[in-house]
Amino acid sequence: MRNDEVVTEEHPVGRTGGHDTGAPDEDLMRALYREHAGPLFGFVLHLVAGDRQRAEDVVQETLLRAWRNIHRLDPEAGSLRPWLVTVARRIVIDGHRGAMARPREVGASALEQLPAEDEIDRALRMMTVADALGDLSPVHREIIVETYLKGRTANEAAAELGIPAGTVRSRVFYALRSLRLALEERGVTS
Repeated sequence: MRNDEVVTEEHPVGRTGGHDTGAPDEDLMRALYREHAGPLFGFVLHLVAGDRQRAEDVVQETLLRAWRNIHRLDPEAGSLRPWLVTVARRIVIDGHRGAMARPREVGASALEQLPAEDEIDRALRMMTVADALGDLSPVHREIIVETYLKGRTANEAAAELGIPAGTVRSRVFYALRSLRLALEERGVTS
C-alpha cells in the first residue's frame, strides 16, 4: 500500500464490509489509522501548541468522523488526508471557539489566594454576630460594645457611660441573653 492511499482494492472506501449492518469495518479503520494517524497527529500537535493530550483527542475524533462518514467519501480521490486535515483543523477551531465562549478555568494558584477556612468561618461568625447585635436595643448594644468589643471592665464601662457599675452588670446580663436569642434565631447554637 502506498503512503498516500487509504484503502486497498479489497477494501474500497465506498464498501465497508460489515458497515451496512452497523458493525465497523475494523480493517478499514486500521488502514485509516496506520496511514494517517501519525502525520495527522504531527499536524494537529502544531495547531494545539504542543498539547499532546489535546492532539491525541483531536486525531481520535477526526478518525471517528471519517468512519461515520465513510459512505460519503470518494473512493476515487486517492487519499483521504486532505479531508482528514480539514476535519481536524475544524475540530481544533471549534474547540478554541468553545473555550473562548466559556469562562476561563482557574488554576490552583488562584485558590491559594483565598482566605483560609478558619478566616472564612471567623468572618461569617463576625457577620452573624454583627447582624444579631443590630436586633438588640440601643442600650443593650451599647453595653456589649463597651464591655466585650472594647474590653472594658464593668467599672470602666460605668465611668465611660456615666451609670452605676451594678447597672452595667445588669445590662450585660440581659444584653447577653437577648444576643443569645438573636443568634439562635440565625441558627447559631451554643
